[in-house]
Amino acid sequence: MSTSNSSGRGGAGRAGGAGSADSAGRAGGAGSTGGAGRAGGAGGTGGAGRAGGAGGTLDRAFEALYATDDGSLDTAASLLAADRGADAELTRRGEEFVRTLWARGWQPADVVRMARRDLSEDHLRVLTGLIRTETARYERLPHRWQGQLDALDEQSGRRPSDRFSYATTVLELYRLLVRLPRLDAVGPVPGEALPPPTAGEPRMLGRIRALLAKAEATGYPEEAEALTAKAQELMARHSLDEATLAAGTPSPETPGAIRIGVEPPYEQAKAILLDAVATANHCRAVWNEAYGFSTVVGFEADLDPVELLYTSLLVQGTTAMTRAEAEQRAGGRKRTKSFRQSFLLAYANRLGARLAATSRRVEAEAPTLLPALASRDLAVTNRTDELFPETRTTRVRAAWDEEGWTHGASAADRAGLGPHRKGIDERGAR
Repeated sequence: MSTSNSSGRGGAGRAGGAGSADSAGRAGGAGSTGGAGRAGGAGGTGGAGRAGGAGGTLDRAFEALYATDDGSLDTAASLLAADRGADAELTRRGEEFVRTLWARGWQPADVVRMARRDLSEDHLRVLTGLIRTETARYERLPHRWQGQLDALDEQSGRRPSDRFSYATTVLELYRLLVRLPRLDAVGPVPGEALPPPTAGEPRMLGRIRALLAKAEATGYPEEAEALTAKAQELMARHSLDEATLAAGTPSPETPGAIRIGVEPPYEQAKAILLDAVATANHCRAVWNEAYGFSTVVGFEADLDPVELLYTSLLVQGTTAMTRAEAEQRAGGRKRTKSFRQSFLLAYANRLGARLAATSRRVEAEAPTLLPALASRDLAVTNRTDELFPETRTTRVRAAWDEEGWTHGASAADRAGLGPHRKGIDERGAR
């Protein structure tokens, strides 16, 4: 099993199992591309070319976005607070910053993830408004973007009446936006030519979603195990179907990519789990620790199922961990961070083996398709290497807890992914 970790320009790596994770970066951290200097940053649009009036106020205030001291930010906030005529231009420039980030490889969920990690709810409220306004300009959005917009939190609350506080919030947000580096693109951006839209969700994906929803909802571990096993089996068979089509009718389709949030706490264990799900389903996962996501590379038909299964297994694992902690407390033992880390690492490690076994079992039923599957796997590997040519390995930073590991391995067994059990068939997805 492998996972990846990176910093810098969307870099990445692959890692080996529960004991290690890989990382790589093509260029330094957040300041390396579009960082504290103005060259190439997200603030390249709407810079210091507008003299006089509101533009002049903003140009002077925006000098603080590239400064390293908070005193400059306070001075800039005072300038903005004193000039009500700059309000509309301040918002318009924010939309420009967001639009520039799309061209630099960022997507709405990525930007919101960074703001949620580094800033406050007030900043998120401003950012959400900018994203919604900016994306409303387009007749059509790229695949998966609407889902990201739908997932944005509805930010309640009113804008502060204190103009200085509001200006400070906006400037702190813009300072974050202009310092975000360029990422490797994982799809088209708004305004570019887009492929024809698909009508509705593929039937297979709907069946997997229904199975996993039932697995998360049930209070019976054996039922959850069987439902999850059936979902993975459907995913493996779908990959076979895609390989059959590719072998019979050569297609110009090439592997694509999506980003999936992998955030604290216990992000290394989560990255390992995602890598296990991706690898078992003919994809590759590349973890960027610095920016809290993994890039999953694979053929389009495999990407959404990987995200669905990972999300469901994480929910099931967290539920099982909470239950195990309750048992520990009942026995007089305090829950510990090392217990939770060890639990999730064991859960990810064991599930990786079981996912792979299920895929091998399904693939063995169609040995004539193995060359086609190998060809698709090679295409995914080559595309991953193109996106992330440099990697490095780092050890997983986790304290060891034997009880946590034992409980985590047992939870992975209960979320088992072998042949489906009696009473669980395709009717469960209807």
